Amino acid sequence: MTSAPIPEHEYARLLVLSQYEILDTLPEAAFDRVTRLAAHLLQMPVAFINFVDQYRQWSKAAVGVRNTSGARAESICAWTILQDTPLVIDNAHLDPRFAANPFVTGEPHIHMYAGAPLIMPGGQCIGTLCVTDHQPHPLTSAELTALQDLAALVVDALELRLKTSRLQRTLDAQTQHAADLRRTLDHGRVLEGVTSLMDLDLSPADVTRSAAGLLGEALASDYTGLMLFERGGVRIEAAYAHARLPPEAAALPHSLPQWPESVTRTLQRITQPLYLDDYSASPGALPAVVAAGSGQIAWLPLGIRDEVTSLLMTVRLRDNPVQAWRSSDRSLLEAAGRSVRSALDRRMVTDAALEQTRRDPLTGIFNRRAFEQDLEAWEDQGLGFSLAVLDLDGLKGVNDTEGHAQGDKVLQVFSGLLAIEVGSAGQVYRLGGDEFVILFAELGEEDLHEHVDVALLAARQLSAVRGVSVGVASSLEEQGAALLALADARMYEVKRKRQALRTAHTRTERP
Repeated sequence: MTSAPIPEHEYARLLVLSQYEILDTLPEAAFDRVTRLAAHLLQMPVAFINFVDQYRQWSKAAVGVRNTSGARAESICAWTILQDTPLVIDNAHLDPRFAANPFVTGEPHIHMYAGAPLIMPGGQCIGTLCVTDHQPHPLTSAELTALQDLAALVVDALELRLKTSRLQRTLDAQTQHAADLRRTLDHGRVLEGVTSLMDLDLSPADVTRSAAGLLGEALASDYTGLMLFERGGVRIEAAYAHARLPPEAAALPHSLPQWPESVTRTLQRITQPLYLDDYSASPGALPAVVAAGSGQIAWLPLGIRDEVTSLLMTVRLRDNPVQAWRSSDRSLLEAAGRSVRSALDRRMVTDAALEQTRRDPLTGIFNRRAFEQDLEAWEDQGLGFSLAVLDLDGLKGVNDTEGHAQGDKVLQVFSGLLAIEVGSAGQVYRLGGDEFVILFAELGEEDLHEHVDVALLAARQLSAVRGVSVGVASSLEEQGAALLALADARMYEVKRKRQALRTAHTRTERP
């Protein structure tokens, strides 16, 4: 058996063959129909359409034989593509090129072969339409012309198939382009909505949750939440959940007993968006999250504020219609992330500036303005609380004898330690001069006086202040300015009694 030589311009021929994308495709009616016609018109038991690839012969359609695919070295059709006219072999057993060919010695036991090359518009021969018989079967010139005509029909079918495929791709591209435009417009509206949140008087957490809710639907997400890394660990606040999300999947972020340290550490430290198209295949994937059906997950870092690291997390289930994070998805997420981060940073600066206006510049504790705002807020809550007015006795004497700088140090030490002592049980304010206020709800008067005594003791390490007069009133007695006036009156009553005692003690000591 002799293998066919390689045709001239073989590379160009193979390139044309690849353009038709016919190899390894499923059976198609147009090609099956031609093989049936060839077998019927030429009265042949076997007919087939073969394409000659670089190393093989591949059969697209066949009648009378199951398959004629095989190695190119054994292909009779590889000889046919060397010419532009039909190749006719009257007796393959007598032809030294084919006598040992497995298609001759075995199925379909070729005795007679006639093949017409499939000549494409550019002149390249990429395959053949062939008929064979296992016995002598001479063909007339009219029958060979019919074989060539049928081969031309195969070429026409290939051309139509190629044009249809290209047209479909064009239509698909146009459809995809239109969908991309619609998605871009939708994303633009979402981004506009996210940006508009920045103009609302919302807390940073509310801004982030609202933005996450807007993004969830635009990204075809099944779940969007805010991950917060705090000293106590990590928690997730849901901002958006699609109706198709199973209840057990929606509850998963809150039911995980403890996120693994490795996952927490990795996510807490990311500074760039992280996109996973197949979460289950990622190192460290949590089995519970995989079992819940999570397919794609994206994390968007939003920065660190007040020692809390925040990330926006959005999830698509494995059966989500969208199977990967598209470039438009990433662009929207990252643009929204920039807007949210900018808004949060602006809000933090604004809050810091507002907080500064609530602070007493000398002592650093809250001032009268903060007291008035907080008093109103405490009353709006409708819960009972108490108000204590304090006056540092003897500060004027310190200023007169030791100077105002020393008096300022006394105020700083007293107020600072008093705020530490009260801690989270209440809030300490400086109303002005040597007068202070404490708002508290979970602090007994005995504990209050103990905290005041500790602060007074520290102040006395600097100078000989006489003491602290304290007056307490309950929110059940009065409200607003009247409540402050009541506590102030009680403080002055204490001060008067203390002054009277000091005066009496001084008189008894005189000779």
